[in-house]
Amino acid sequence: MTAVQQIAQPAPAAAHWVNSPFPPLDRETRSTIVTEQAAFYLNRRPQTLRAWACLENGPIRPIRICGRLAWKVSEIAALLNGDVA
Repeated sequence: MTAVQQIAQPAPAAAHWVNSPFPPLDRETRSTIVTEQAAFYLNRRPQTLRAWACLENGPIRPIRICGRLAWKVSEIAALLNGDVA
């Protein structure tokens, strides 16, 4: 196999968590998480989630706590499971 073919192959799903600074979503014990962590789980950039919050046009909305955004773990899980319309 050439070097190009090795790079083109997808990594196993478990490899996603090997170098992750965040635990798997089902092991998250907090009820809300910061924007960077929510973006990781949703496979979006943090700025995308900030735009959702500002424009109020995203599939989920954050809680604002003293000017900071907190994203509900339950809503993220529901979105990933296809339960949010």
